[in-house]
Amino acid sequence: MKRLGLFGGSFDPPHNGHIALARSALQHLMLDELRWVPAGVPWQKRELAPVADRQAMVAIAIVGEPRFVLEPCELWRSGPSYTIDTVHELQVAELAEWFLLIGQDQYANLHTWHRWQELSKLVTFAVAARSGAEPDPSAAVAAQPHRMVAVPLPRIDVSATDIRGRIARGRDYTDMVPPGVARYIDQHHLYRGNPRS
Repeated sequence: MKRLGLFGGSFDPPHNGHIALARSALQHLMLDELRWVPAGVPWQKRELAPVADRQAMVAIAIVGEPRFVLEPCELWRSGPSYTIDTVHELQVAELAEWFLLIGQDQYANLHTWHRWQELSKLVTFAVAARSGAEPDPSAAVAAQPHRMVAVPLPRIDVSATDIRGRIARGRDYTDMVPPGVARYIDQHHLYRGNPRS
C-alpha cells in the first residue's frame, strides 16, 4: 500500500521552512508522495494572496522533487476549507496509508479543528518536532485515540508573516524562499504596501 502525505497550508508564500519540513517528511515517513494542499478559504486565517498566485508559487517551490505533488482540490472548493473534507475526497479516490503533516502549534490546537475526532481516525498525524522536542497535544486530543509520529525539523527561523512584512517594507527576503518563488513575487508585485499579519 502506498504511503501518502498531505501538507496543507496557506503557503502565502511557500518558504524554505516549508521545503525543509517536506523533505524531512519524505525521508522519515518513507513517503511515496507528499501532496501539497494550498488552502482555498482557510476558516481560521486572514485574507490571503490570490488563489492563482499561491497555486503558482507552490508549483514553483516543489519543482525538481518528483515525490512532491501539487493538490489543488481546496483552491476551487466553495466555502471554507476544512481538512476533513479534503481527506475524505482524497481517500475516496485512492486507497493508501495517509499521513497529515502539521506543525506543533497545529497539533496543540487540533481540538479546535472542524470534526477533528473524525479526522483522527482517518490519518496519522505527522508532527514537526523542532530541536527534538516531543509534540505536546491538548488534553482533549491526548484523551482521543489517534496515531502520531514526530518528524524531525532542524531549526529554521523563517515565517510567511516575516517574509510579507519584509517585502512590504522593501527589505531583502530572497534567502527565505526558493529562488523561483522570489522571482514570481517580484514579477507579480505581491505583498507590496501594508504588511498583512
